[in-house]
Amino acid sequence: MEKTICELFAGVGGFRLGFERDSNEWKTVWFSQWEPGAAHQYAHSCYVKHFGDIDENTGIDISKVNKRSIPNHSVLVGGFPCQDYSVAHGLINNKGIEGKKGVLWWQIRDILIEKQSPFVLLENVDRLLKSPAKQRGRDFGIMLGCFADLGYSVEWRVINAAEYGAAQRRRRVFIFAYKDGTNYYNNMQDYNVEDVISCKGFMVQAFPISGHSLIESKEIHYHNIQNISDCFEYNFGNAGYMRDGIIYSVNVTSAIETPILLRDVLQENVDEKFYVEDKKKKWVFLKGAKKINRRAKTGFNYIFSEGPISFPDRLDLPARTMLTSESTVNRSTHVIEDPQTGKLRILTPIETERIQGFDDDWTNTGMTLRMRYFCMGNALVVSMVTRMARVLREIIEEE
Repeated sequence: MEKTICELFAGVGGFRLGFERDSNEWKTVWFSQWEPGAAHQYAHSCYVKHFGDIDENTGIDISKVNKRSIPNHSVLVGGFPCQDYSVAHGLINNKGIEGKKGVLWWQIRDILIEKQSPFVLLENVDRLLKSPAKQRGRDFGIMLGCFADLGYSVEWRVINAAEYGAAQRRRRVFIFAYKDGTNYYNNMQDYNVEDVISCKGFMVQAFPISGHSLIESKEIHYHNIQNISDCFEYNFGNAGYMRDGIIYSVNVTSAIETPILLRDVLQENVDEKFYVEDKKKKWVFLKGAKKINRRAKTGFNYIFSEGPISFPDRLDLPARTMLTSESTVNRSTHVIEDPQTGKLRILTPIETERIQGFDDDWTNTGMTLRMRYFCMGNALVVSMVTRMARVLREIIEEE
């Protein structure tokens, strides 16, 4: 089997870069990147500058792409938004299912139906496992139900990138699915669930663990996705496995590696435009603990409260999770005391690229300064992808 990739919701190319850092044997046969409502498709342009374009469909709404036109591939990858994946009730006698309009999970499902991708590797925010709040676990349950219905087994794992040597305490869930009938599926049938989770599975090969809790199981009625949408509720652990319609959920403890510290990614002689000493009082308020009286739209009075955030950010720890709002005047933006000047400043675009594991000036491709921060806040940690690519390359070589 050739080592070919189809990359969805590609951003500025984190998945592709991670795979190519593993081996030049990986070949991306198609990608898709489109930012809804954006006047300039900066991320697509950045991706193309680094890797080149493929066809006229890579920069348009994925829902408008004929799935048959997508090239065959061995691995489908993508980091997609966490949305409400609930299923709309169809018309009478309509046996199909219909997801909410604009929800990108259903585009992934359509591609899996059409292309029968042997392997799938997806990334999402870790709250996917608990959403929505009123029906915990439903959205991930729908995804697992769809995978099972299409003949896939699945592993998942919540990864804190700093625990595996990265420069950011970024928690994301990675989802690895493989088609029943592949050599890998047949090989995994030889192992019990305990072995898959603790030593033999995909995730533990990429991200070793030091222990795990008791393994819980739950059957999922995957032939009725509508029923999952209406009724399914489950408290998923931070790791797990699904095969033959049975979910095995567990909490694992990472085998922690030494991280990169924030001080290790800092530049010297930083331009004055990044300094914020004149806004110190504003930052103190934003980062500090507070209790504020507020009134809801219904007229109900309540107290909004939040705890403090380290200010300035500690340089002897990895960075906090970067958001798309990085660099703006808000609570989540990193503010450091520059080691050279002793003055407060925000991170530079190059420093955010280093935190995510990209090359310096990766996003210096004609986009605005604000968009450089936005793209890094949207990106994934490249080194985490490389770890998984190494394991996946060995799997595909056995197909």
